[in-house]
Amino acid sequence: MSNEAVRSILFVCLGNICRSPIAAGVMRSLVADAQPPIAVDSAGVGPWHVGKAPDGRAIATAQRRGVDLADDRARMLAEDDFRTFDLILAMDAQVLADVWQRAPADATAQIGLFRKVAEDVDRDVDDPYYGGDDGFERVYDEIETAAKTLLENLPRN
Repeated sequence: MSNEAVRSILFVCLGNICRSPIAAGVMRSLVADAQPPIAVDSAGVGPWHVGKAPDGRAIATAQRRGVDLADDRARMLAEDDFRTFDLILAMDAQVLADVWQRAPADATAQIGLFRKVAEDVDRDVDDPYYGGDDGFERVYDEIETAAKTLLENLPRN
């Protein structure tokens, strides 16, 4: 990560209904009173869920932890995101490859794997979509830990 101030973060996963909305919700709660403010959003690389709310299990898991995702709606990663956001963080290596492939030549965002950038561990955030509620709990814990570490290390000028 460069030493330039980070004022906006975009979390990206496959369909934008599980991991990336959880990450965005957790980070929004962590930076709610940050000065200067940090804008946080999420997106997906696939079109399957555009316009839909996050998975009900993601909403329920976040709600139990005091984070509200009910108003979030899935969207796809857009070309403008590469110029709008300071930091684009992919939830897994395959999504990261897809993000890099879509990056325009004039992209200004720093792009990386979420847990690698946050915790300096080369690990994906597993996709809980095809599992049970316990997978969402585990993923939430991973994301929360990584988000707190990321926030501690963000250049904030």
